[in-house]
Formats: sequence, structure tokens, C-alpha cells
Amino acid sequence: MSVRKMAVAGLLGAVSAALGLVPGLGFIPFPTGQAVTIMQIPVVLAAVAEGPAVGLFVGLIFGLTSFLRATNPAFADPLVSILPRLFIGVFAAYAFAALRRRNLTLALAAAGVVGTLTNTGLVLGMILLRGYWPPEVVWTVAVTHAPLELLVGTFAVVTVGLALHRAGYIRVAYRPSGQNS
Repeated sequence: MSVRKMAVAGLLGAVSAALGLVPGLGFIPFPTGQAVTIMQIPVVLAAVAEGPAVGLFVGLIFGLTSFLRATNPAFADPLVSILPRLFIGVFAAYAFAALRRRNLTLALAAAGVVGTLTNTGLVLGMILLRGYWPPEVVWTVAVTHAPLELLVGTFAVVTVGLALHRAGYIRVAYRPSGQNS
């Protein structure tokens, strides 16, 4: 792993930890009694900037933070709080890579959507599979939280991603010599 990848992983891992550990910052309380999360945003940005391995690492930080601060029994289970979060960055990185040469904004939006849906879908799926919540509760949380998480997550990934691209931190195309174009 390059120094750049380690630096990005450390920086966005720290952002993820801060979002998760400061009450109400990364997990925003919602009237349903559950929290709307924006914790997937640093994971997706890490994946977009440096690829699936860095996204996986920052996803691990997100999952560990969720596990360590769990007040709900479902999230005290590492198969619910940690395992699904490992896939956010991996799937988002591949969504970005598939579209980045076609249209940067579209690629960033796709990464935001895929990362957010991966988080919501896999976490709720694991909660259902492990029997923590009945299907009606899982469905209600999905319907009430997913649209807001998608909107906020996608907007943030596109906005911050475009700024990072302009600053040279997100590469779109590569020259054969390996330098950014």
C-alpha cells in the first residue's frame, strides 16, 4: 500500500471515527427512534479516491465505531454492525470505476448511491436475517431512512468528490506513465 493510500485511509478513517463517536453527528437521531447515518460518506470518498482496499479499511472503521457505540442489541452484533460496512467502499469503488471516464459527476453520484444502498440494504438485511427486527420494522426503517440517506449521501459525495478532483485528489483518467491527466 502506497504512502498516499495509507494517508487517505488514515485521514478518512479518522473522519469516520469522529462522525461515529460524536453524538448526533454521524448517526443523526430521527423521529422513528432510529438514526439516519451519513457515516458512509467518508467510506465512499475513500473508495473513490484510492480504490476498494482503502474503502474497505474506512468501512471497517465505520463498522467498528457502530459496534463500539451500539445501544441497540442488533448493532452489538458484529455481523450487523461491522460485516456489511466492509462492502460499502468495495461496491462504491467499482461503481465509480465503471463510469469515471464517461462522466465524473455521474460516476460520483453512482458511487454515492451504491455506497448508501449497500449500507442500508446489507445492514437491514442482516438485521432481518439474524432475527433482531420483524420484517415490518425493517421495511419501515428502509422506507423512512433510505431516501434521506440517499439524497444526503449522494449530494455530499458529488460535492466533495468534485472539489477533491479539482484539487487533484481524485483521478479520473491515467496516462500510460501513471501520471494524472
